[in-house]
Amino acid sequence: MKLRQVTIAAFLACTSMPSFAQNFASIEEMARTPVITLRISESLRTPPDQASLSISTESKAPTAAAALEINKTKTERLIAAIRAAGVAEKDIQTQGVNISPDYRYDQVNGRGSRRMAGYSASNTVRIKTRRIDRLSNLLDALAAAGADRIYGPNFEIADRAPLRFEARKRAMARGAAEASEYAANAGFARVRLLSVQEGVSDRALDIVVTGSRSFASAPPPPPPPMAERGGDGIELGQLETGVMLTLQYRMER
Repeated sequence: MKLRQVTIAAFLACTSMPSFAQNFASIEEMARTPVITLRISESLRTPPDQASLSISTESKAPTAAAALEINKTKTERLIAAIRAAGVAEKDIQTQGVNISPDYRYDQVNGRGSRRMAGYSASNTVRIKTRRIDRLSNLLDALAAAGADRIYGPNFEIADRAPLRFEARKRAMARGAAEASEYAANAGFARVRLLSVQEGVSDRALDIVVTGSRSFASAPPPPPPPMAERGGDGIELGQLETGVMLTLQYRMER
């Protein structure tokens, strides 16, 4: 019985030796060419070049049909003013039409009471304008055309691709420089890029890209010049467009 136990123990010890040797070899190999993982963020801040707004009209009448008809006329007048202000058809979209009871609240003998006075109809339209140098004039035109509520502006950048390209190029250059610095400090001659993972940092939809090389191309076009602005109470500020890269390099002698 004891002999069998010793034999089994010896057999297990023998079978585990190749695995240990293999792991040791793997560690040795990693030590000869270690891998660096860097996380690099780069962003550019630029003025917006377009803005979106939501505009609502409201109408009240004794019946639902009358409220809708009045609101239809009011909304058509508003949309005509939007078109006259230079907003393209593709940038005008109805967000919603609503009809609901219109209640009045009164005090009767010291107690509150509610009574139905008719119906309220509303129509909300979302627009996008690329003439943000004339945004104040657009707001004046909307108010004059009968807009009851205006939400916005929400500033945007129409095409972020050139900005992301520039941010990506800067992040790759930074990553290569920092990886080379680590390699030099550790006594290695150079680094080789193994993989790239990317996520955007401008609150748009995140994307993930994997690859092993980067390709150079023409630099992005400069942002359009900003128009002269006066004291109209609207400040454009700047928006941030950036990328976050996870870069993996192998050190080589």
